[in-house]
Parts: sequence; C-alpha cells; structure tokens
Amino acid sequence: MTSNPPSSAPASTANDRGEGSGARSPTFSPLYQQIKALITQGLENGEWKPGEIIPSEVELAGRYKVSQGTVRKAIDELAAENLLVRRQGKGTFVATHTEDRVQFRFLRLLPDDGGSLVHDSRLVECRRLRAPAEIARQLELKPADPAVLIRRVLAFEHAPIVLDEIWLPGGMFKGLTIERLASYEGPLYAMFETEFGTRMIRASEKIRAVAAEAPVAELLGVETGFPLLSVERVSYTYGDRPVEVRRGWYVTTRYFYQNDLS
Repeated sequence: MTSNPPSSAPASTANDRGEGSGARSPTFSPLYQQIKALITQGLENGEWKPGEIIPSEVELAGRYKVSQGTVRKAIDELAAENLLVRRQGKGTFVATHTEDRVQFRFLRLLPDDGGSLVHDSRLVECRRLRAPAEIARQLELKPADPAVLIRRVLAFEHAPIVLDEIWLPGGMFKGLTIERLASYEGPLYAMFETEFGTRMIRASEKIRAVAAEAPVAELLGVETGFPLLSVERVSYTYGDRPVEVRRGWYVTTRYFYQNDLS
C-alpha cells in the first residue's frame, strides 16, 4: 500500500540532522519521535486499518523525507507498544485484537499447571444508564452523558473464575445490546475494534486483595468473604483517551496473575 506524501515533512533540529554541538532545545522532539507521531496519527485516522500492512520503511522514508533508519526506529517503538506487528518476510502490520498475541496482553490470568486458557463467557447484563460519579470521572464523561454497563462471568474448565464489570462511554458504543454481544463470536476487544472502531492500545491497572461481597460471591460460586483478587483497569485508545473502566474479581485458587515488567 502506498500513500501520497504529506504537504510538509516533520520539523527537525540541528541536532536531528547531526549539526551543531549545543544542547537540544526542549521545544523539539527527536526526529524519530516526530515520525512515530505521524504514523500513529495515520493509525488513529484509519489510514491503515487493524490487520492491514503499512507501507515499507523505504516508502515511509520517502513520504516523510527522512532516512530509513529514522523510520525503522519509530516503527520499532510502535511495535514494542503493540500498535504494529512485524512479520519476517511479509512486512509490518497494524496490530489487531483478533490476534491471540494481542488478546492475551489484556488477559493476564494463567493456570498454575500451565494448562489451557480457553474459557467460556456468560453475559449477566448489558444496559445503558447514567454512570456513577467515579466512573464518569475516569471516562471523562459529562454528567448527562450515558454509559454502557456490561457484566459477565468467565469460566475456565466450567468453573467461574472471573467476574467483569465493564463501563463504556455510551456515545461511542451506540447500539451495543446484550443480544449483539451474545451473537458475536470472539473477544470483546475485537468486537469493539471491528464494529465500533475503538481500539484499546494501553491500560493502567490497580490490583488489590479483597473479600468477596455477597453479590460477587454468588456469581463466582464462592462463599461471602472468600479471598479474591480485584483488578481495576482503565483502558485508553489513541490520544490517551479513556474508553473503558473495567472492574474484575478473580478466583486465584488455581490461577495467578502475571504482569511482565520491562
């Protein structure tokens, strides 16, 4: 896929061009970061859709009037951030939530015995309502803005292990119903991406140990007061815009939550 060159190439400083010896002005970012921002803008604008191949490094270097090495460094960072996927001998593709490697970026629960992560999902409810004040704040909603609440139970080996309470901005997810969710075959994030044009690209989580309250205990099939892992996540799309607040309760009797640090 090729694209017409933009009207202007990214700005560069003397240091970006290897000129001068003074300190870099804080006004400018490194050239590869500017290229990274331009590519990200193309992803956000839908120029390259999830799963599609993007232009080659040579093509992008010509488009942005920079060296191939500068483009490569920008793409390396985008690949490290899971926005792009390199496939040897094929090119670089826009990451998509339909791929297993991306799905399991957000499902961090692993079995103690190293077994399968295959699970079943049971929808409890999906409805539109006014979000509680804290949820509205996290989603940056105005007081009158609607929200969508989804509650579901994930079962591993037929045992309920995870209860998810998911809040979404109502304006971005118009037409989302429990029937539509039930008829979709695939992970939620893939549905959000393909049917609502919303891609989760990063998330921030808070994890704590809690005792199961009665409504949660009933859905997970444990006693009230049973020790659970609570995971509170805010997911963001391009431009650091929050698009999901997820509260999960996990039974970790035979599972653990893994988070890789780098």
